[in-house]
Amino acid sequence: MDRQPTIWRVETKTKASTAFATIAALAICAGLAAPMYLPRAMLQDLFFILTMLALAQSWNLLAGYAGLVSVGQQAFVGLGAYVMFAGVVLLKLDPLVAILLGGIAAALLAIPAGIFAFRLQGAYFAIGTWVIAEIVRLLVAQWKMLGGGTGTSLPASATRHMQGVDLVHHLFGFRPAQAVDVICYWLALLLAVATVFMVYRLLRSRHGLALASVRDNQDAARAVGVDARRLKALVYLASALVTGLVGALIYVQKARISPDAAFSVTDWTAYVIFIVVIGGIGTIEGPIVGVLVFFALQKLLADFGSIYLMVLGLIGIVVMLFAPQGLWGLFASRTGIQLLPVRRLLRGGPIKN
Repeated sequence: MDRQPTIWRVETKTKASTAFATIAALAICAGLAAPMYLPRAMLQDLFFILTMLALAQSWNLLAGYAGLVSVGQQAFVGLGAYVMFAGVVLLKLDPLVAILLGGIAAALLAIPAGIFAFRLQGAYFAIGTWVIAEIVRLLVAQWKMLGGGTGTSLPASATRHMQGVDLVHHLFGFRPAQAVDVICYWLALLLAVATVFMVYRLLRSRHGLALASVRDNQDAARAVGVDARRLKALVYLASALVTGLVGALIYVQKARISPDAAFSVTDWTAYVIFIVVIGGIGTIEGPIVGVLVFFALQKLLADFGSIYLMVLGLIGIVVMLFAPQGLWGLFASRTGIQLLPVRRLLRGGPIKN
């Protein structure tokens, strides 16, 4: 008896992901045009959301996919910001060029930091990354040319004459200070979209499969030829680069820096962990949901002082107890909807004559 021919294919996209791609493209276009119709205050809120999203995605890549739970990401934020300041104040570079310099410096820091931290496992790795961040903070605090422990400010002329400011001023009529915010916002949008796209493409590649195998069972991954240490090092390096770029961009917009602010474990690591945990660790959609929830809570509770932090902690505990996979993970498990799917599905069957 002749067998009926069959054809099989491996897919990752779904109907929901196809619709989401269209909506996301429209949202990016609307985001690019946002400075034309949104007030400056709302633009600064969007800047905050986008930068925190980029930080959350990079941390989620580390912890959610590589199994590297770092509590020292503030080292890369702070170093990226300080190197950017050094480039502008000491080397007289344009802030946009200095941002790239800050990202490169953070990636370079990840090399010796990784050599030390990768000798540790589990909770010891987390503590080790925090110790590295504290060492970098203490060293930067001795940098007298950038204000030492009290910090310093960017020269007003440096940002007002930043590349693109005059163009934005002449095209759209924005004042120089507002033009700086617009450029910073556009860069934040670019970084956030690029980070999400980078993580998505990585997880859909063969390196993403290798990364998932390392996270689930490192010994089994090594047994099938996966170089776990090299893969983790590359992810750590990529995360440091993104985090350094974001840190440098944030402090271009702030125009004022100090060691305590730039290396704040609360602002640049604890809040990021909260965003990823409540959104859904190990998913690309999770940090997107988490950053929106975090921003809403911040707006609602910011006037309550220390109670604000207590409420955030309580919400984090409740989510971990009743929805350990996060809000998006809970929603996805109930509905089966995946907006940015990376799991491979085998589809096909007999060919119809």
